[in-house]
Amino acid sequence: MNKYNELGKTVANYATLSPVSFLRRSATVYPDKTAVIDEDMTLSYRQFLERSCRLANALTDAGIGRDDTVAMLCPNSHEMLEAHYGVPMAGAVLNTLNIRLDAATLGFILNHGEARVLVYDTGFESLVRETLESVDERPMLIAVERDAGASDGLADQGYEGWLAAADTRDNGPGPGDEWDAISLNYTSGTTGNPKGVVYHHRGAYLAAMSDAMAFNMNDSTVYLWTLPMFHCNGWGYTWAITAVGGTHVCLRQVNADEIYQRIERYGVTHLCGAPIVLNMVLTELGRQGRRLSSPAQFALGGAAPPSAVIRKAGEIGFQITHLYGLTESYGPASLCVPQPEWVDLPLDKKALKMARQGVRTLSVEDITVLDRSTGEPVPHDGQTLGEICIRGNTIMKGYLKNPDATTRAFHRGWFNSGDLAVVHPDHYIEIRDRAKDIIISGGENISSLEVEEALYQHPAVSEAAVVAMADDTWGEVPCAFVAPAHDDGSLTEAMIIDHCRERLARFKVPKRVVIGELPKTATGKIRKNILRDQLAP
Repeated sequence: MNKYNELGKTVANYATLSPVSFLRRSATVYPDKTAVIDEDMTLSYRQFLERSCRLANALTDAGIGRDDTVAMLCPNSHEMLEAHYGVPMAGAVLNTLNIRLDAATLGFILNHGEARVLVYDTGFESLVRETLESVDERPMLIAVERDAGASDGLADQGYEGWLAAADTRDNGPGPGDEWDAISLNYTSGTTGNPKGVVYHHRGAYLAAMSDAMAFNMNDSTVYLWTLPMFHCNGWGYTWAITAVGGTHVCLRQVNADEIYQRIERYGVTHLCGAPIVLNMVLTELGRQGRRLSSPAQFALGGAAPPSAVIRKAGEIGFQITHLYGLTESYGPASLCVPQPEWVDLPLDKKALKMARQGVRTLSVEDITVLDRSTGEPVPHDGQTLGEICIRGNTIMKGYLKNPDATTRAFHRGWFNSGDLAVVHPDHYIEIRDRAKDIIISGGENISSLEVEEALYQHPAVSEAAVVAMADDTWGEVPCAFVAPAHDDGSLTEAMIIDHCRERLARFKVPKRVVIGELPKTATGKIRKNILRDQLAP
């Protein structure tokens, strides 16, 4: 026997990793510090822990335990934050529901995840009532009775009364093992039924620690919830902010003026969001001529921010951190770490550096770009396309009740993202497209992201998407869909094409431009499948 293996695990030298421990620590270290600011109440860390314990005990008293699913249909709120601790304290699995989904999709999710409890804001009561028509087994219904008032007889109990009747002791069973499921998040795929992505306690703990370090967070952090908490558990920041003893500032609806007011009122230091959120805020604040009194760090997920957006953000006072990840990777898996030598670069060149997806986060074991045919790493030449593949502790357990999809996702021992990218000589990754979005024109590959980058540089363009359009000569050519920044009819197809000709190789210039509102998924992603359907013969 190996002499080192004689030293085994004991309760003294080994503990199950779970982000629930973050709240317990912060409630000890910062008991009277403001943990959560919401519209109806402000909570200290002591109160935050107490309410989370009440929720755990209320669930236990209702017979909810190990691996039972508890669903939440609420906007960003203290109730959602309490669920991120109280539900796993009870040993149960948290399923945060996208509040923008339709009843049929919500019904599918509740059935597929076998939710035993549904906590919902009464502002969604009519949606819940419709959803229940397609649910096989009615869950226990708990109503959060806030702005929309009391439940109209649908709920079994009100949330506040339910918590008030429960014990405050911190005695929930918690996870039996750190590999136990902590949450269930459904993808927002543009076709077919969503897939249920299962997270474990270990991954959630490590993702939160990594996220806090990636964003330079500490106990002075004041975080504004512009990112939905239902999206990848708020990219793990539901746990990360608590880990560092920061302050959560809740925001129920994304509104540019309200975001500005809360940043100024509470001294917000950090916020996250999709490109559409950043673009909306920049457009509105730019129109009003407003600037932040103190810089705020904005972590941007989704598509790479165009250089024009990064420049505008800096002028208003936002310092951009570009993150890359997927639902399957607990949100962020890579970030664009700024290098000291970038400081002296001209603004346009610096913006191009910052727009890359960068290098792996600390919780990811490895991230690489592999040739899709051979599975071998592509050369680091900034030119050769391959697929981003990831492995490590912050990759999902798998897709719930979908072994075939899980096997495909973990092909060759990696999580296969479906995103096409290149690797630069400095090891930084740069996405060029989704595998299904690359345009092959006359044998040449055209990155839709490259064309979109050029489109976003036009000051009259608010949003842009580029898809392939059939062409008798070239097979495929780019077609651009753009949403104008100003609804005055001044933006024309000819203006866009002339603009692109100045910035792109001729074969990459869109052959057609459609101006108008762009269709989006419930999480704000542009639905390119609908745009392609519009071009179908």
